[in-house]
Amino acid sequence: MTSPYAQQGFRVGFDWGPAGAAAVPGSLVAVVDVLSFTTAVTVAVDCGIDVYPYRWRDETAVGYAEQLDATLAVGRSQEGVTLSAVSIRQAEGIQRLVLPSPNGSTISQQLSESGSTVMAVSLRNRLAAAEWAAQKLAADPSLTVVAIAAGERWRDGSLRPAVEDLWGAGGFLAALADRGVGPLSPEARAAVAAYREVADELSRLLHDCVGGRELALYGFREDVAISAELDGSQSVPVLQGDTLSGSSKPSRFCPVT
Repeated sequence: MTSPYAQQGFRVGFDWGPAGAAAVPGSLVAVVDVLSFTTAVTVAVDCGIDVYPYRWRDETAVGYAEQLDATLAVGRSQEGVTLSAVSIRQAEGIQRLVLPSPNGSTISQQLSESGSTVMAVSLRNRLAAAEWAAQKLAADPSLTVVAIAAGERWRDGSLRPAVEDLWGAGGFLAALADRGVGPLSPEARAAVAAYREVADELSRLLHDCVGGRELALYGFREDVAISAELDGSQSVPVLQGDTLSGSSKPSRFCPVT
């Protein structure tokens, strides 16, 4: 029997977190972690940096970065390059970045083992990613696409749905729907509706939502502003092997190296 959770029969799907990514298969999967993994990835790719997702920052991550001759992102409270998009924009001389994250990065690694084509999608590149995906879907009618909102974690490890990821996924799916891609599952339609409801107020609401307030509390309000750069990036980071990379245009925000 086909799983009732697979959203089979629809070309466009949506779900949450690692469990949702496992339950709803897609030929193309957009991982959405607006605050902050996928926003950080788009900023890095804008700056010509290849990103290597990693689940945790531990001793194995140190060895992995050394093996790649890459920079390992440190904790937000430390000096250097971190998940903070601001720190990535300010970095100089970096070509490869190992970027640990318990949510977006973990889901990207999980999906890489499933055979799906994985994209890093945020509010910054939702239009560019939708255009790229729509072209792939038009070329092969058998392909399907799923958006996975990464969400956050409560202290007990359970999923905390993050509204900014719902908006990011919904924005990507809305752009696909506007290009005639469908049909959308009920879950995908709900995400699109959530995005359209707030599209004109996204910048303010990103600062007011729980995730935005949390980052501001710890001194990272500018990261929220970068996350709110709606359609400001033309980069479409696609996971190729272990690397999130893709074509990009030079960004005025990035240092000349």
